Amino acid sequence: MMKVTVLFFGATADEAGTVNTEFDLPADSSSEEAFDTIISTFPGLTANRDRGDLLYALNREYVSGGEEIKEGDELAVFTAVSGG
Repeated sequence: MMKVTVLFFGATADEAGTVNTEFDLPADSSSEEAFDTIISTFPGLTANRDRGDLLYALNREYVSGGEEIKEGDELAVFTAVSGG
């Protein structure tokens, strides 16, 4: 197992009820598996994911799902922002 930090921003913090937390993940987790675990732990985020509104980052870089997670990594979950 490895420990990672998860940060929530904007509406995701409201849905999760926190701005950060720590997770224990299996040592061979991909970013997709990690974010699936986060969503299952905070089911209030499911509607945002289903609408395609969630964005994910690993160590402050957007991720697509196949990235390897390492001990101490920082994951972030946030909603897409649009402006005019």
